[in-house]
Amino acid sequence: MRKSILLLSSSLLICLFSCKEEGLSNPQIVIENTSGTNRSFETVSVDLDNFKIENLDQTIVIRDLDSKKELISQVVDNDGDYRMDILLFQPKMPPLSKKTFEVIVKEKIKVPDTISACYSRFAPERTDDYAWENNRVAFRTYGPVAQKMKEDGVKGGTLSSGIDAWLKRVDYPIINKWYHKELNTEGSYHKDDGEGLDNFHVGVSRGVGGIAKKVDSTYYYSKNFTTWKTITTGPIRTSFVLTYENWDANGNMISEEKKISLDYGSNLSKFEITIKGTDTISAGLTLHDKDGEIAVNDQNGWVSYWEPHDNSELGTAIVVPDYKMTGYDHYITDKKDESNLFANIKVTENMALYYAGFGWKKSNQFKSQKEWNGYLNMFAERLKNPLKVTVQQ
Repeated sequence: MRKSILLLSSSLLICLFSCKEEGLSNPQIVIENTSGTNRSFETVSVDLDNFKIENLDQTIVIRDLDSKKELISQVVDNDGDYRMDILLFQPKMPPLSKKTFEVIVKEKIKVPDTISACYSRFAPERTDDYAWENNRVAFRTYGPVAQKMKEDGVKGGTLSSGIDAWLKRVDYPIINKWYHKELNTEGSYHKDDGEGLDNFHVGVSRGVGGIAKKVDSTYYYSKNFTTWKTITTGPIRTSFVLTYENWDANGNMISEEKKISLDYGSNLSKFEITIKGTDTISAGLTLHDKDGEIAVNDQNGWVSYWEPHDNSELGTAIVVPDYKMTGYDHYITDKKDESNLFANIKVTENMALYYAGFGWKKSNQFKSQKEWNGYLNMFAERLKNPLKVTVQQ
């Protein structure tokens, strides 16, 4: 029986200390942008234990100390004990600026049930996909029932640990709508009715960020995920965990678990891979018809592929922080769906970290390969220079 749990990990530098001041009625969070660029859609993550709030079942509000404006925030149960212990929010920070935010506790009020902007779920109605999205992009990948159907020759099966891209061009949630359209109406998510469509072929490729292990001249990879655990959904972040059956890379047995998260405003999902049996992995981008252009930035740790896609264009990318990208491989083969652009990633203490995602020209988010690669440089630079966060109690 599958169970949903709540977990979280922070991607930002958190400098935490306790500062007692007379007359300070509410705990404060000081955010500093030391860079010369505007910073927005970057998630600040703070441990709620820093605030000594007795009842975490109440509503926690983040308020700009100067403007008194309240920010959208999200709290998450980090360890599955049904007690919220992580606070998320996204401040807008001008260049070389510092802002102070108050942490206020209010009585919880009942709000209407809505689908979160950052949303993910298991989709048993479509075999057993797991799908996730935010206001800019959507993805899915495939489970054990789809694998067995494929292996048994049953129509509708899928055998792949690759990551599928759902090309949405609206900022509201579409996962539930598209599954309903595909399964319960005469319409199809393979047709664009104004919201986008699923026309991104994955097959056995790595799609947008699936992993592989190269031994000699051959790439090996896992099959479909075997179990899933939803972590959180909300206005700031959705995240979940997928586990895989151990797989053989030419005699090396490899275990794989993916923790995937997607934050509001980002085109890239974060992949935290727990892996044993190898000290390197490769995260890949499918090359489809092999008629696109690759770009590589070793200094900022990313690889990118920009290709014609039906009547539009599409960029995909992998960004590897902390100088853990050890190289890349523009791997071309005549085997169906096995041509990929790989980022080679160092595994440290059984962990590998990278970001993967896409930008679709028809969504009007990026007009060209130049704009897409510029976004990747900005994304990588922000990872190198995170917002500085200080908690004052």
